[in-house]
Amino acid sequence: MKFIAFLLAALVAGPAAAADADLQRQCGECHAFEKPADATLDRLWTRKGPDLWYAGAKFNRAWLVKWLQKPTAIRAGGVMWFKHAKPGEPRDTIDPAGIAPHPSVDAAAADKLADALMTLTGGGIVDAAAFKPEGANLSMGKLAFGKLRGCTACHQEKPGTGGVSAPELYDAGERLQPGYVLAYTKNPQAFDPHIWMPRLELTDVDLQRITAYVASLKAGE
Repeated sequence: MKFIAFLLAALVAGPAAAADADLQRQCGECHAFEKPADATLDRLWTRKGPDLWYAGAKFNRAWLVKWLQKPTAIRAGGVMWFKHAKPGEPRDTIDPAGIAPHPSVDAAAADKLADALMTLTGGGIVDAAAFKPEGANLSMGKLAFGKLRGCTACHQEKPGTGGVSAPELYDAGERLQPGYVLAYTKNPQAFDPHIWMPRLELTDVDLQRITAYVASLKAGE
């Protein structure tokens, strides 16, 4: 992959070359850095980590640098939550003991990795200008997210509140770019044709409201 070569070139420099090369290899074992040619259901079921071929249009760089040094869980049950559901209990009861922690890196490596990841824009899959924050009603966005559109069936807007089958969103304002939130909410299957997040055929008003609300969520609030 072109990105793997780029990442390796960015990381491998100086006395830590061997460790950096190993880090590059580890990243490629779990993540796709180019849009997969085999966008099949089997691939979705067996992937180890989320695709990163549009990471530069998805994440905020400052969050990436911080998170790579001290990774925390984004999905309560890992990338495939049902693999860690407790037997004999409700399907959303998770046993986190079997979820492998994400490896951490030092500040220098985190900075280089973030720079490399931010170059992966997905070929225009996200239009950052589509989000128009002016006039977006946060109260209506919160209502749409929590009740009218059922987003909390899968996502958590507060720790311990909501579903576990999708990424938590209580730090989404720090982690995600609003343009990505809008694009993914509007058409998740544009990112992966087999992804289970439903396409709700939302109006642009709803998309703007929900995006504004999600973008307002901060981990410390």
